Amino acid sequence: MKKFKNILKLILQIIFFISIFSKLYSKNFDNTYEADKVSDYFTGITSLNDNDYANSYKYLKKLNNLEDKHYIYSKLYQHTSVNSENFNEAFKYAKKLVNKKIDNFESNLIIGVYYLRQENFEQALKYFKKLNKEKNIKPFEKYLSESLVNLVNYKNVGFKVSSKALNLMPKEFDNLKKIQNAFLHCFYQSKETDKIFKQLTSNTDGVSFSRYNYFYGAYLNSKGKKINAKQVIDSAIKIFPSNILLNQFKIDMEKNFFYNQFECQKISHITAELFYIIANSLSAQSLFSPSNFYLNLSKYLNPNFLSFDLLYAENFYRIEDYDKSKKIYANIRKKGQVYGWHSVKQITSILMLEKKEEEALNFFQNQFKTIKNPKVSQMLDYAEFLKNNEKFKDSIIYYSKVLKKINKKHFLYTKATYGRGVSYERTNEWKKAEIDLKNSLKANPKQAYVINYLAYSWIEQGIKIDEALSMLIKANEIKKNDGYIVDSLGWALFQLEKFDEAKKYLQLAVMIMPFDPIVNDHYADALWFNENKIQARYYWNYVLNLKKTEDGLKTKIKKKLTNGPKREKKL
Repeated sequence: MKKFKNILKLILQIIFFISIFSKLYSKNFDNTYEADKVSDYFTGITSLNDNDYANSYKYLKKLNNLEDKHYIYSKLYQHTSVNSENFNEAFKYAKKLVNKKIDNFESNLIIGVYYLRQENFEQALKYFKKLNKEKNIKPFEKYLSESLVNLVNYKNVGFKVSSKALNLMPKEFDNLKKIQNAFLHCFYQSKETDKIFKQLTSNTDGVSFSRYNYFYGAYLNSKGKKINAKQVIDSAIKIFPSNILLNQFKIDMEKNFFYNQFECQKISHITAELFYIIANSLSAQSLFSPSNFYLNLSKYLNPNFLSFDLLYAENFYRIEDYDKSKKIYANIRKKGQVYGWHSVKQITSILMLEKKEEEALNFFQNQFKTIKNPKVSQMLDYAEFLKNNEKFKDSIIYYSKVLKKINKKHFLYTKATYGRGVSYERTNEWKKAEIDLKNSLKANPKQAYVINYLAYSWIEQGIKIDEALSMLIKANEIKKNDGYIVDSLGWALFQLEKFDEAKKYLQLAVMIMPFDPIVNDHYADALWFNENKIQARYYWNYVLNLKKTEDGLKTKIKKKLTNGPKREKKL
């Protein structure tokens, strides 16, 4: 599965670069071009496709003046220079292309961004205007080029002209236009700024603009309206309780020290957010190299905005460059309580993926112990970590501490009761587990996984099978085609001796989760009692060869292969 994932990642990245460069006219390598240079070139491209930016930069940098013979090289080198955080080198090279009159979209963008950071708006405008002249420009690049021209022109024209220019932008970018409209009003200190931010953050057309509650609050706070800013942030946190940006800003307002720096009257800051939106969109499509390109432009224009670093660390996490991701998180960890704790969790997660379980456990425990007065959410995170690492008795202690501090209406109540219920069940304290699981469902009856856990536990104990079946049918309606729930539903039918119907659900569960030992064992049982005994033996042998199969299950399956499965009558 991991191999397939890596192949898919490479294909997506190659498609991205092909989509940029395939229609460009460029000269092929000269037949006399040195073999080592060709090797350096393709090593650089391969490294860039694999998101190894330092290596890519190292090899592509060797090919001085290759842009004269191979136009694509100039684009690749600029991408790798920016992505390896060598922005000054990218700027110098972009200027070199201009002097040779072979500049392109990337070079003009980089030069414009450089001058924008210097607040040399005249020069920035000059290069941003050239962006729209690029051949085969893509829709989002066209929108970006027009937006950049409009933004830099804020200093030269009034609100009405800027507003008109924004309204003329393509309709397919309406959501982006809404965000830019809020910043437009904020920049010109329009009387309607408050109203526009309210409209944006209370959007009800299915698109979440939760992030922009921060910018709304920051605007109000900058105007001296601290009470109003606090109300906006508190209201937003009730709806989006896990939002890192909002929770950090709340603490920052209390301490009057701000880890995120943003001023809506700085064009460079607004532009940085525009690049971030593009980077986030590309990241969502698993296009991490282009995402990091725009993200590094954001970081260059506003280096004091931690939200950019979070996405940057996440991108490296998703491409499995764990060392780079940990390095970024380690830096973020020093800046702000909320960002710090999030970074601790992410570093721990990476250590677990690296099979460094003991180091992960010690790191997380030590970091938690350094917190003098941990928040309820941090205690819950710690309890979850202990539970997930099979320290169930310790986790119960912290789940209980959380539940003593909150009421049934608190947004963490369902998670805490569910987590403690699981830990009680794993320590063979079923009565307590059942109470917690039921309480979690009383608070929120639509929790498919809680329903599944409670119902499956009943099935395994041979009790309340009919009730469990009804609950699992409901869970399956809430969360369709979830492997665990489908398996539980099939297993409930099996216990009720509805073997034919059970087989259908368990076959679907195997299709969804082909490498899960328990699901395959359940399906084999269903096959056996449907008189498909040869197929059943095939699946049991398959389970014996799965790496995840525990020794206890292997022993049971070996007995089934010898004597066939035995069933006790369930009630």
